[in-house]
Amino acid sequence: MRTLFPLAIAVAIIAAPGAARDRNAIPAATPVGKPQNCIPIRSIRESLVRSDRIIDFRMNGNRYYRVTLDRGCPQLGFERRFSYSTSLSQLCAQDIITVLQTTPVMAGPSCGLAPFQPVMLAK
Repeated sequence: MRTLFPLAIAVAIIAAPGAARDRNAIPAATPVGKPQNCIPIRSIRESLVRSDRIIDFRMNGNRYYRVTLDRGCPQLGFERRFSYSTSLSQLCAQDIITVLQTTPVMAGPSCGLAPFQPVMLAK
């Protein structure tokens, strides 16, 4: 019994980094049209933060738009969540997003968006 316990811990430690890599993998994206300056907020179904620079927006009809920020937004890839404020019914490339930090719960860095590139994501 004592020999199995250290082995189980070693397997867990070895397996954990690989699992984290898979979770953080950024799927390849093929452009399928011209970049858009704005997308309708009501059509956004999910935002998928891939890294400090890449956000994929899943829209109605299972369409995707990829935003690649000009510069990385600190902590965005780690926290994987953000907020935005707009008086329009659209989210636009000129809008600012703010990273939502977990510990302590507070607003983090703010960063400007970029054009929304319609894409087909690799499976």
